[in-house]
Amino acid sequence: MAPDRGDDGAGPDRLATDEGYVAEGEHRGPGSSSPSPSLTLAKPGLDVEGRSFTLRGIAAGLLVGLVICFSNMYFGLQTGWVSTMTMPASLMGFGIFKTLSRHLQFPFSPVENVLVQTVAGSMAIMPLGCGFVGVLPAMNYLLKDDEHGPINLSTWQLVVWSLGLCYFGVVFAVPLRRQVIIREKLKFPSGFSTAVLISVLHGKTGLVKDDPAPRPRQQAHIVPEGFGGRLESSESVDVAAEEEGSALRKQQWKANVRLLLICFLTSGLYTFATYFVPRLRDLPIFGATAASTWLWTLNPSLAYVGQGIVMGPVTTLHMLLGAVLGWGILSPLAKYKGWAPGKIGDWETGSKGWIVWTSLAIMLADAVVSLGYLAARPLFQSLARAGYTLHHDWQIGDTALSRFLPSSPSQRGYTTVQHQEDTTTTYDDGQEQTAISHILQETETDEDDAPASQLISDRIVIVGLILSIAFCVLCIHTVFGSLVPLYATISAVFMALILSIMGVRALGETDLNPVSGISKLAQLFFALIVPQSHPTSVLINLVAGAVSEAGALQAGDLMQDLKTGHLLGAAPKAQFWGQVIGATVGAVVSAFIYRLYTAVYTIPGSLFQVPTAYVWIFTARLVTGQGLPHMAREWAIGFAVLFSLTTVVRIYAVNRSWQRFVPGGIAVAVGMYNVPSFTLARTVGGLVAWWWRRKAGREDTPLIVLASGFILGEGFLSIVNLLMESSGVPHL
Repeated sequence: MAPDRGDDGAGPDRLATDEGYVAEGEHRGPGSSSPSPSLTLAKPGLDVEGRSFTLRGIAAGLLVGLVICFSNMYFGLQTGWVSTMTMPASLMGFGIFKTLSRHLQFPFSPVENVLVQTVAGSMAIMPLGCGFVGVLPAMNYLLKDDEHGPINLSTWQLVVWSLGLCYFGVVFAVPLRRQVIIREKLKFPSGFSTAVLISVLHGKTGLVKDDPAPRPRQQAHIVPEGFGGRLESSESVDVAAEEEGSALRKQQWKANVRLLLICFLTSGLYTFATYFVPRLRDLPIFGATAASTWLWTLNPSLAYVGQGIVMGPVTTLHMLLGAVLGWGILSPLAKYKGWAPGKIGDWETGSKGWIVWTSLAIMLADAVVSLGYLAARPLFQSLARAGYTLHHDWQIGDTALSRFLPSSPSQRGYTTVQHQEDTTTTYDDGQEQTAISHILQETETDEDDAPASQLISDRIVIVGLILSIAFCVLCIHTVFGSLVPLYATISAVFMALILSIMGVRALGETDLNPVSGISKLAQLFFALIVPQSHPTSVLINLVAGAVSEAGALQAGDLMQDLKTGHLLGAAPKAQFWGQVIGATVGAVVSAFIYRLYTAVYTIPGSLFQVPTAYVWIFTARLVTGQGLPHMAREWAIGFAVLFSLTTVVRIYAVNRSWQRFVPGGIAVAVGMYNVPSFTLARTVGGLVAWWWRRKAGREDTPLIVLASGFILGEGFLSIVNLLMESSGVPHL
């Protein structure tokens, strides 16, 4: 029996007004070798307070999502970095309603907080999901005349394009939710951590629904120490202690909101200062020659320090390795050997563009190995199960032939012996089976899911999926016409659905959504089905990759929100409509934000270098048979082989402590194609996170708040710089 998730009020026909009614993983905390023994999980049948769908929750989610959307567009155009920031969204939503608590006719509940962060998250990913930080700049600015470029889309065409991409991934997430969250109970570490954070913020003990997927060691990996240490069993807390805990929680959330505002304003002031003194973005910490000739500078942006805190020390140090390999070794080598004779910072003839091919080869190798493993593993597991079953059946005399022979009713039923220490299942015919074999043969049930009234019906899923796919095809045809044939668009959508399954599984198990690898595989696939002689083969390749990335990104990242909602008892129907609303508004808003930035700033330029756009266009040209710069092929192949091996080693070393010392292909590649100034700042943030957790031994919550304030401050206050730039305010 599933827990009571409260009154969902989900759907447009059940909106509750305020008058009538008056929500790319956290890191392990130091010393968290086992989960906190005080972590209390809710049992089925727990009453969940509040409504899962309210107008005020939608409005708050859209407001928070707008801030994150501006930030993601800003940082995406700079370096390609985008984040849903679900934990900061939960914290900001809680802060908004806590501040207004005296004016509310009913309390702000955890399930409503889930709605807030769901709407905000689905809105926040639209700059990446709709291609505004990669594919569209590649079409607008990097396509050559012989590639039918550049493609200049009007504002309404941008809106139509983004709306076409924003729905089918959301709808496809519904059936995937039932499989990966309810039946397989994958971890989704960020979703789990967000649920714990919301539980702590609202002071609700025993609120997180029982989810047996994470084993003790896995829970220790995904629950920050600062969270687990503050969740106490309600059975062991008396009234006085509860009142004291309530006062402490109130003090803590005030301190966190204050810290968030201080970091937001500090980062915003730095952003404001960089408008008048642009040199603040490129400090020559290694000397004038290294800065002017080889582009080794430091961007002391607090936002990029915050990004490094979010990424953690392992990822940022791998990115630093990529910067050293690319900008410290390959770039000078290509320059001195004459392979890249142009200026270092030139994408076409300089070493900046030359090393992108190596970075691209690393990403492709990592994607092929990682996603190939994800695709092949279920097959190997099925074969192993089948082999075990046949071997066991042979041992007990139950052969394939005997299954076709008639049997008496007493031979078909079985009764499971319920005892914690028993490892056998007793059958009516007297046979015994081990617990492992029983697990392999038992039928999955959905008894832990929400009531049927709070789920999206199969009819809505089927109709919604058909309509969203048709709408996507129609929108792309409306924007590009005959430049992109219908068969390519339809194939791209269905490939996106297939690849999104891999993305969701990877996210559920590793907390990483490999959308960059998925898009590269899609581009490689379409190079095989679209003739290289086709006059718009490069454009078709870009569109197909964008569609595949959109589906995988939305289905994957939105699954984190569904995991959070499942743990806290929120109605999936409410989350679905929240995702649809957030995606719709995010798609439209992202189109206008993109138009603002491209109308005011030179793209690509010194501020917005759009490195992701170059990766997209270079990939399209590579797979469609266009030539590489001199010696780029040889070095690209060598690094592809090397990082194929490191990826295999990393897969083998999962859950082993030494895996962190094996470089990750994607992180190294990102460090290569981004200039060192961003990577150095992120590395500083990663080291700060390492010191905070390992050396200082402090809880994660203030660190997350600190990083969020830094990121959102620069991203949102960049609007002020945009307005000054458009008004012609002079730089110093």
